[in-house]
Amino acid sequence: MNFLASIIIREWKRILSLKVFYLVMLVVPIVLFSFYAFIYQKQEAKHLAFAVWDEDQSAVSRELIFLLEQKEALQITRRVGSEAEVKKLIQEGKILGAVHFPANLQKNIYSRHPSTVTLYTNAAALVPAKLVYKAVAEVIITGSTGITLQKLVKTGMKSDQAMAIANPISLNTYQLYNPTYNYQEYLVPGLITVGMQMILIISCMLALNYEWITGTMHDLYDASRGSAVIAIVGKTIAHLAISWINFIIIVGIIFPFFDIGIPTATGNFFVMYTMLSLACIGIGMFISALFKDVMLSGDVALFYTSPAFVFSGFTFPRWAMPWYDQYYALIMPYTSFLDGFFKVYYMNLPLKYALGDLSKLLLFCVVMYPTAMLLFKRQFNSIKNEKETATITD
Repeated sequence: MNFLASIIIREWKRILSLKVFYLVMLVVPIVLFSFYAFIYQKQEAKHLAFAVWDEDQSAVSRELIFLLEQKEALQITRRVGSEAEVKKLIQEGKILGAVHFPANLQKNIYSRHPSTVTLYTNAAALVPAKLVYKAVAEVIITGSTGITLQKLVKTGMKSDQAMAIANPISLNTYQLYNPTYNYQEYLVPGLITVGMQMILIISCMLALNYEWITGTMHDLYDASRGSAVIAIVGKTIAHLAISWINFIIIVGIIFPFFDIGIPTATGNFFVMYTMLSLACIGIGMFISALFKDVMLSGDVALFYTSPAFVFSGFTFPRWAMPWYDQYYALIMPYTSFLDGFFKVYYMNLPLKYALGDLSKLLLFCVVMYPTAMLLFKRQFNSIKNEKETATITD
């Protein structure tokens, strides 16, 4: 235990004294977390620039335009006169969508002929396009129902009977877990945790092989009494403690300051975060023990961690990806973490619902740590042989 404690304290001193460690593990996280939160300070996509192309100029089209103006998601900034003008404004980024009310819209409605309203959206901006579609669709459906209702009432039908015909099926919508489409509440925790995966793996991939760069590998050998197990366990505990400091910064400073996060899920979040940290540290130790070349290990770590957010399923479902991408996603700890994170954090479910995901993270630890110890033992054996050779020579 004394040897282990000395390794932990020694590693903390290295983290606080070596720029390559304290910048990556203590300075970069604070800057990165704040940066992510500030990006989505607006929280929701509102007042999206929108254009109206009204060829009908009737009471019906004016009523529909009035309803569109009441939608918080839209801000009518332009009146246009052609499809070419709509496309030009979208291409220039001046609007995100437009609606076209055709000529004779009111006449066709009153004569019981179908009429088509056309919506243009910029699908390159996927989320805003969906919000524009949602707002316009609600208005058109509401307006169409209202017009039918008025016509039926004018024939002498009672209001309740007319409503049953005009709108025979009523739809109730319950938007769960992010009902306001809050970007900050939804994206920031995910971006912060994927950032922590990269930070932990990159910092820990230097935990062992950087000892050669600083010329302190023999000191590590002596402090651990030549035990690769003690060296790696001690360094793991030291790095895990630093990751807990970052967790405190996340839930104690970043989340309260930006008024995000779910306080009741903090305990479960801590468990998931700790398992993610252990898995990432284990992967970093494995890379560090496998490659003595720091540049090579850095390239491997970056190649491995960079696509984590894309492959995790956070923004696009994994089941819709090609099978080989799905398998690639499974070899990154963030994927398993995210599956459990959605359950215990966004849905605020008990931790038992994430036991399968925790087991997958534990599997990373079971595989990576023993492998790293075996690989690092070879480096310690080379030092042991040097010492024995020097003793025989003397």
